[in-house]
Amino acid sequence: YGKNTIKFLRLHIEGKKHFVKEVEVCTHLRLTSAQEYLEGNNSLVIPTDTIKNIVLVLAKKNGIPSLEQFAIDICNHFMTTFCQVVYVKTYVQEVPWQRLHENGVPHIHSFICVPDGIRFCEAEQCRNGPLVVFAGIKDLKLMKTTQSGFEGFYKNEHTTLPERHDRILCGELFCKWSYGECKDFDFDCIWNKIRECILEAFAGPPDCGEYSPSYQKTVNRIQMHVLSKVSQVQVIEVVLNNTFYNVLDMKNLGLTNDKEVLIPVEAPYGSCACTLGRK
Repeated sequence: YGKNTIKFLRLHIEGKKHFVKEVEVCTHLRLTSAQEYLEGNNSLVIPTDTIKNIVLVLAKKNGIPSLEQFAIDICNHFMTTFCQVVYVKTYVQEVPWQRLHENGVPHIHSFICVPDGIRFCEAEQCRNGPLVVFAGIKDLKLMKTTQSGFEGFYKNEHTTLPERHDRILCGELFCKWSYGECKDFDFDCIWNKIRECILEAFAGPPDCGEYSPSYQKTVNRIQMHVLSKVSQVQVIEVVLNNTFYNVLDMKNLGLTNDKEVLIPVEAPYGSCACTLGRK
């Protein structure tokens, strides 16, 4: 049991410069006994309102140096404070505020919300067990307008999809990875590096791109690139929900449409998912 959707903004000020972290936290606990379920005895139950208040107090006292460290702080607090807690899991996701720039100059206290992917993390721990930390990015929308196709697929009497050697590849990406033994990682630096790897693998070199024969191959390329560049990542899961675009037939309008006007196919949509880890 636990408390979901604990939302707050943490403001930190250094001199004249302001820093913000707006997050949503979910924290769940497992206790030594199930007596509250079986007998209606609540003597060991930490109220969910107390869970909420603990999260807010930790944000006030410790700040949010990184999402992962904040999740670790929450787990450590419950494990060290309450002997009846045998398992704690905390999920934290961040609202994507970025500092506003005016004529290239960073503003000291103004921000803009940029929907270029939502950062999240999870930390979980069993009593007498290791602390496990996951991190990720979701709702990251990506598109490339060429260097993608889908050919040579299995066909039978139900197949109507034509082969394409030049199509738009577009999708919404979810990526989650696990760390090995958590040491003094710079979680912010690692997360930014992984995001950079995702974009590099999806797009290819900026001057020419890289051909993608399928969504599946793109998913694998992302995973392999991250594992090759970021040694701290042990297992990486990628889900790519596909958005398809059909070229509009404009012959009745007396026009030839050479992939210039396309209509998005909202539903149904495809999805590719894969989890890849080191040996």
